[in-house]
Amino acid sequence: MNRSLARFLSIAFHPLLMPTYLFVIILYFLPVSSISLPLQSRWIVLSMIFFSTFMVPGLGAFAMFKTGFIDSYEIDRREQRSKPLLFTAICYAVTTYLFYSEPVFDQLFYFVMGVITASVFVAWFVSFFWKISAHGIGLGGALGVLLLVNKLMPEAGLLMPIILLILVSGAVLSARLALHAHTPAQAYTGFLTGLVLVLMAGMVAL
Repeated sequence: MNRSLARFLSIAFHPLLMPTYLFVIILYFLPVSSISLPLQSRWIVLSMIFFSTFMVPGLGAFAMFKTGFIDSYEIDRREQRSKPLLFTAICYAVTTYLFYSEPVFDQLFYFVMGVITASVFVAWFVSFFWKISAHGIGLGGALGVLLLVNKLMPEAGLLMPIILLILVSGAVLSARLALHAHTPAQAYTGFLTGLVLVLMAGMVAL
């Protein structure tokens, strides 16, 4: 794969963007009646999700780079991944708690954020002894969420987004391998970890 294309795919489908992408589908692709939040106010919730799950962790990574905790924004060195991952997991946990504590949000909201948070904590824990692919975990988890939602709401018509995500996942994992960011084992284990974690959580909670 062309290196420029590989870098573009890695950025466009960065793990920090996966919550925003998922909630775009939840808020605007599911039947309007399936979500209690008024349609005209959903963009506010989506903006909040983007801020708390992308902007804040991204600014945290920027601060860590400036203070020397990490060498680059790609965080290629395994031993430097724990602090950014832990900070991201805490940001996600706060967002999950907000969804849980406010009755205006549907159960689906905090379930999705909860499993995303759990997957980041798994990546943080694994980072102490192995460099698992965060891109893989994010993509696998996103696929798991769409499969669960499609099972709960067959009328949502998520077949095309699911097929598209499978294709995107293959392309992004290939991009990570082309950039030598991960070994095949790290990339595919990350994807399967995210997928299995979400499906198991769905079997228990939904």
